[in-house]
Amino acid sequence: MAGVEKRRTASSVDTAAVPVPRGPGRARRPRGGGLLRDVKLRTGLGIVGCFALIGLVGPFLVTDVGAIGNAVLRPPSAEHWLGTTQTGQDVFGQLVTATRGSLIVGLVVGLLATVLSVLVGVVGGYLGGRVDEGLSLVSNVVLVIPSLPLVILITNYLDGAGILTIALIISITSWAASARVLRAQTLSVRTRDYVAAARAMGERTWRVVFVEILPNLLPVIASQFVFAIIFAILTEAGLSFLGLGGIDYLTWGTMLYFAQNAQALTVGAWWWFVPPGLSIALVGVGLSLINFSFDELINPRLRAPGVPRRPRTRRRQA
Repeated sequence: MAGVEKRRTASSVDTAAVPVPRGPGRARRPRGGGLLRDVKLRTGLGIVGCFALIGLVGPFLVTDVGAIGNAVLRPPSAEHWLGTTQTGQDVFGQLVTATRGSLIVGLVVGLLATVLSVLVGVVGGYLGGRVDEGLSLVSNVVLVIPSLPLVILITNYLDGAGILTIALIISITSWAASARVLRAQTLSVRTRDYVAAARAMGERTWRVVFVEILPNLLPVIASQFVFAIIFAILTEAGLSFLGLGGIDYLTWGTMLYFAQNAQALTVGAWWWFVPPGLSIALVGVGLSLINFSFDELINPRLRAPGVPRRPRTRRRQA
């Protein structure tokens, strides 16, 4: 009996000392709360949210931004927080109004370019055959044509185009790269078991695309959407700075254009061109941080490894 008790004791000690391997289970899906704990995502959302609030509410709180006054090229003061232009216009009011214009361009381009890329990339990748070949041919043609010279050519032809026209032109020339990425992801997803099971059950094509495939592509689509907004804001600012945008609306690019024409840098009126340039940089940083978070969600290998904990050492008992 004593030998049996010793064997039981030894087996229990060995079982407690050796870690029990866990069986195979399903991989944990990233939770929304875990994603919101990401510092980069919260910082990016905070920056973009501040500018969105300014663009949404700000124009209702400022007076006529085109009013000409006698205070010409005044530096920032209590009366004019960001100074005045060469015609006495308030720079702060112009900046608030321009924030709305630039964000409208970015949002419209982001939505249109994302919808086009999803239609071409996902539908073509899932259906395959001649439909895929035709849509791939269209996307390749748009991808080969240099977008910026094409946008400059079209805007120069449509002299005095409105803000929505500029957004439409940028959207038409900026969806092809995202469509190629979504097509490649769709080709990978459509061969998985649950998609094959949905087909075998006789589900319709639109249901397989929108219910089975599209939810798995949401992180990629969100990343492409954020990138399209960044590209649109920078492209519009570049076009307006070159004088190819319209002058009947205010964006950060048109503010830089007017400051350049008035030689604000030469006369030392830094308060005229620094605020719009800084706004473009801050919004670009905020959207880039959001995009980095989406990239880490898509590919967990991009996440920075945590600091390894030091192994605990047991104190020697005296």
